[in-house]
This record gives sequence, structure tokens and C-alpha cells, in this order.
Amino acid sequence: MHEDPATAAAAAPAAAAPAAPTLFDWEFATDPYPAYAWLREHAPVHRTKLPSGVEAWLVTRYADARQALADQRLSKNPAHHAEPAHAKGKTGIPGERKAELMTHLLNIDPPDHTRLRRLVSKAFTPRRVAEFTPRVQELTDHLIDNFAGRGEADLIHEFAFPLPIYAICEMLGVPREDQDDFRDWAGMMIRHGGGPRGGVARSVKQMRNYLVELIHRKRDDLGDDLISGLIRASDHGEHLTENEAAAMAFILLFAGFETTVNLIGNGVHSLFANPDQRSRLQASLAAGETGLLATGVEELLRYDGPVELATWRFATRPLTLGGQDIAAGDPVLVVLAAADRDPARFADPDILDLSRSDNQHLGYGHGIHYCLGAPLARLEGQTALATLLTRIPDLELAVEPEALRWRGGLIMRGLRTLPVRFTPR
Repeated sequence: MHEDPATAAAAAPAAAAPAAPTLFDWEFATDPYPAYAWLREHAPVHRTKLPSGVEAWLVTRYADARQALADQRLSKNPAHHAEPAHAKGKTGIPGERKAELMTHLLNIDPPDHTRLRRLVSKAFTPRRVAEFTPRVQELTDHLIDNFAGRGEADLIHEFAFPLPIYAICEMLGVPREDQDDFRDWAGMMIRHGGGPRGGVARSVKQMRNYLVELIHRKRDDLGDDLISGLIRASDHGEHLTENEAAAMAFILLFAGFETTVNLIGNGVHSLFANPDQRSRLQASLAAGETGLLATGVEELLRYDGPVELATWRFATRPLTLGGQDIAAGDPVLVVLAAADRDPARFADPDILDLSRSDNQHLGYGHGIHYCLGAPLARLEGQTALATLLTRIPDLELAVEPEALRWRGGLIMRGLRTLPVRFTPR
């Protein structure tokens, strides 16, 4: 007796839905993109428990991400978090609350955000950054000089890390004799994925105490630096409190260095993994062209950018995002790394194409919180990559790719080390 095919099909069990990927373990940190592709397809706005124990919504599709980044119902102020107060310390920079550094651009909304952003925006205009170009080139060459004769280096600790630290210190007006202290404090801050939070909090407090002292010292000797500009604004009716000035200087340093560390480190790593694109860029640089360098840095930001998740947002009232109902007080995290590989927005998103022209990536954010330091980050990224590839053209990875380790942590994406070798010069 033959069974009716339609009856057999009806009786067969339904195909099981694919299992959700594991998030935020070390395997995920090494290559999160397959997991993000699953979320985009099956759960584009996904509620999950983070390693800290906080539950939050992850937004992974480009259209939803762009909407969320500009949605005024999603506040940057942690006071809107529905969880008990103890959970709030798990949603920002460790130690910033105890150090009274909460009043900065990543934690506030208009009108305070508008006022504070206006005060510092003049320091990051394309004209002001262009004036800083020779100093960035000088710092870049100096750092390469330090290891060029050895034939080996760790590009994170010897190059990608110190370059933006010294650059942002000079823009802030930190005296050169004090900049190594900042380097030590910042080093602790970017190691927080592999170390105790207490160490980060101590570094944050030390940095805060130093900035307050520096603000007092500069009142008697104003210069052309950013901290002097904050003091002048405070003295001319902008009502910038001491805590606001210290918090602003702190977040400009914090946001201005780790992102560029990862831009340079991730960028070199991506070029190692895509030798054809690296060859194109080196040939372009050798010919004295700059167009591929400019589009290339933007593509590296999209392909494996320094900021994996945008900083915390909290729903001020119920809303619907990507078909999901989000309650007032819920945290929302926009996954920039997932949105920037959305095939609905980017052709062949998993392929690195340094000449990609239609590239409105979200690496610098979107809306009123668009990265204030984007012009400086572009300058540092372009200068670092161009100089490194030109001066050390035979640069190569000194370990197997599988031996590289990525730093833990929720917001940033970056390598712990990047060992390289080359012909000594």
C-alpha cells in the first residue's frame, strides 16, 4: 500500500528552527559576524542577557539601526534605565559615576547635549584638524622610527595605541611631560576586558583628579588648546561647571583614543587578511594618489570597525522597533558591526573593497550623537596606514592568524596585540 505523499508531508514534523548563536564568548569575539548575520535574518531586534547580567535589546539591521541612532525616544541618560541603581554602574565606563564624570556627551540629551557639543565642536572642524596634520605625521614617523630598525614590533602597543593618545593629549593641552601618565591610565582602560574593573576605576579617578588640577592651572595660563577653550566658554557665560569641564575632557580623551587604536589595528589586520586589497592600496600610495586611501579607510571602518556596538540608549517611553515592542526603561544597543554588513544596504557586505563608493556606514554613528572627532580619526587612520605601508612595504604578520586574541568588552572591538615582522630599516 502506497502512502499518499500529501498525507506523509502533513504528518512529518516541522523542520526545527535554527538554533540561536552563542553571544559574547571568546569564539564570538574572534569572529562575531556569522552570529550577527543570524540575528539580522531571524531576530533583528533581539533581547539578550549581557555578560554583566543586564538585559538589553540588540538592533542588527541597518534600517533599524539608523532609526534607533536618531530616535529621540531613546535617551543617552542612564537615569532612564528601569533596573535598580546598582545595575547602572554596569552600563557605562567603569568608575565614571564614582569619579563624578557622568556629565559628558555620551550620557546626556538635549538641551545640555546641544550646549556642550557646541562648546567643543570648534576644536574638531576640518580646518582645525588640517592644521594639526603636520603634528600627526611627525608623531607617526617618530613611532615608526622607534621600531623600524628592529625588524619586528607589536603594532598595537608600539604604534596604534600611543599615536592617538599623544595626539588627543596635545589637542587637549596636556603638557608633554605628563602625557606618559595618560598613556598608563589609558592602557589600563583598554585592558579592562582582561582585568579587574577596579583597576579601570582607579585609572579613571586618577585621570579625573589630574584633569581638575590641569583646569585650575590653565586658568592662569590659557592657550589655544581644547581645555583652554572650555575654560574660556565657562568664563563667558556658557555656565560650564568644573565637573562638566573635567567630564568633557575625559570623554574626548576616552572616545578619541580607543576608537583610533582599533581603527589602525583592525585596519592592518584586515589588509593582512585581504592581500589583494593591500596591494591595490600600496600601488596607489606609490603612485602618489590619495583617493583609494580615503575610500579605503571608510571601508575598513565598515568592514571591521573599532566600535562594535553603539553606546547605551534607554527607552523613555514604549516604542516599536523592527517589529518588537520595547518597554520604557529598557536598554537598547545598536550593533554597528552587524548593521554595516547588512546585505539589504551594502552589496557583497562580507567582501573588503577599498574602492567602495556607496558607503554610508554607521561607524561614526548617526544623528545628534554622530562622532565629534570623526575628522581627527580619519586623519590619524589615513596617516598611520599610509606611512606604515609606505615606509615598511614588506610588513607581515609574525604569528598564525589563529593566535591573535581580541580584547573582551561590549562596546569596542580591537586586538590585544598585533605582532609583525619586516626587513629592518
